[in-house]
Amino acid sequence: MQTAAETGILYVVGTPIGNLEDITFRAVRILQSVDLIAAEDTRHTGKLLQHFQIATPQLSYHEHNRHSRVPELVQKLSEGKAIALVTDAGMPGISDPGYELVKACIAANISIVPIPGASAVITALCAAGLPTDRFVFEGFLPAKGKERQQRQEALETESRTMIFYESPHRLRQTLQDFANCFGQDRQIVLARELTKFYEEFWRGSIADAIAHYNQREPQGEYTLVVAGVPPRKLHLTEAEIKAELQKIMAQGISRSQASRQLAKEISLSRSQIYQIALALPNLSSSADDSD
Repeated sequence: MQTAAETGILYVVGTPIGNLEDITFRAVRILQSVDLIAAEDTRHTGKLLQHFQIATPQLSYHEHNRHSRVPELVQKLSEGKAIALVTDAGMPGISDPGYELVKACIAANISIVPIPGASAVITALCAAGLPTDRFVFEGFLPAKGKERQQRQEALETESRTMIFYESPHRLRQTLQDFANCFGQDRQIVLARELTKFYEEFWRGSIADAIAHYNQREPQGEYTLVVAGVPPRKLHLTEAEIKAELQKIMAQGISRSQASRQLAKEISLSRSQIYQIALALPNLSSSADDSD
């Protein structure tokens, strides 16, 4: 077996997320010294290299060519080449296909050296003012359909601070989905254009965020930091849950809405409670819904 010492090294290099002053001396040195830079967008990275007078050649590596590029880059590394992996902004492998190259290099016994840099996830979190001791990064939610709904339902009972990426043209829909999933009173922070001239942090409830962006056109890339669900007050048995559901449904409320209402008070998610509710007779005078 070829040893790591006989192969090249893959450097996973963090680059600025907006402000070029955030690049590290080490990152500049590595980008200058490697044989090749694997870049998500060679034109974008070219501007960064030009600014720091780096003449290292580039090769594109992105979502659409990763299947052919991974073996090509692993082959070059196996021949002893030193390669720097960069993304358009931040740390490679975070919401991009960088992890696939890293995984392939591990399988090929190629050394991997991370060169830490800026990351929108941590940058937004540390200034959000929401709990930082436990958090989960969800990246971009699925654009639409059942997969998007299932992802959000899985987060209904998430107690950790949640971090998402979102584009301006989908922001309003995502905020509305958050209101339906997490409730309108949940606290949220919208971090926009991080480290750039128009950097902005907006803090408030999800309902207030919806109102704010109904009056203002979303602009720039967003990192959304959402508070986790508060500790549940009640842990009920299935029989107790059925009894509570019957009380609510007796008021003319559908199974679905009763499940949503009860989910705010106990340790189960709306979807879990709804499955229990299906075993109950429909006491509501309105048509039941299963949203």
